[in-house]
Amino acid sequence: MRTLVLLGLVGFAAQLVDGSLGMAYGVTSSTLLLAATANPAAASATVHLAEIGTTLVSGVAHWRFGNVDWKVVAKIGVPGAIGAFVGATLLSRLSTEAAAPVMSLILLALGLYLLIRFTLRGLPVRRDPKPLGRRFLTPLGLVAGFVDATGGGGWGPVGTPAILASGRLEPRKVIGSIDTSEFIVAVAASVGFLIGLGTENIDYAWVAVLLAGGVIAAPIAAYLVRVVPPRVLGSAVGGMIVLTNGRTILRSDWVDAPGGVRAVVYVVVALVWAAALTYSIRAHLAQQRAAEPAAAELQPVG
Repeated sequence: MRTLVLLGLVGFAAQLVDGSLGMAYGVTSSTLLLAATANPAAASATVHLAEIGTTLVSGVAHWRFGNVDWKVVAKIGVPGAIGAFVGATLLSRLSTEAAAPVMSLILLALGLYLLIRFTLRGLPVRRDPKPLGRRFLTPLGLVAGFVDATGGGGWGPVGTPAILASGRLEPRKVIGSIDTSEFIVAVAASVGFLIGLGTENIDYAWVAVLLAGGVIAAPIAAYLVRVVPPRVLGSAVGGMIVLTNGRTILRSDWVDAPGGVRAVVYVVVALVWAAALTYSIRAHLAQQRAAEPAAAELQPVG
């Protein structure tokens, strides 16, 4: 029972992050599942099966609000599904001892990316009128799908910033199109895991509870996206992912670091994380102060 409650909280927390950032449901939930000593392949399979439900609900919501570019969904979703199926098949064939450090390394890299990206740059706002083509979206989908399946997450952290940085699609449609196309990726990854692991190796009660936590969090996340600055939340989540997966790697057979070394690393990571959060908060407040005069000029005169 305690495990199911924990999983519900994992799904809740992951959906809060994803709904506020437009990314990181898989990275957050997989990180927390690994911390709870779940089998790496089973953890990724559990997350992707739950994501079939969460991404379907999210995609429908984005479609109703006009946040979906269906051409982008098709161009990135199909290669993403191929990459996810291949990644799921590969992860299913690795032993637990080999897969755990590999998965944690991928999640650690994604966590570092989130931490650095949101701390130093936030979300880009540059616009480019050129449409997004297959030559850009096809390889992006293949890589993002593969990373998503092998790392237990990564579709949003890889795909969303890349398309945002191109400046060729407005932010709301980037998030809506990535969230909607993730349904295809989640289905393909789940099929790959079911073939590689078999149905008997997946706990469907875990899937149901993880999904339920995400569904409960969805409306709260929709509110938080209007309140919590993405730059600050991205730094907070990135630091949590780095710290948690760094712990897994240091304790693995690959490294097997002594307790004293692990303690020093944890303290250093925590200090860097705190500094990044402080910097993000100050940068956000500075942006708000800079925007106030411009907003005042737009106010109609009595």
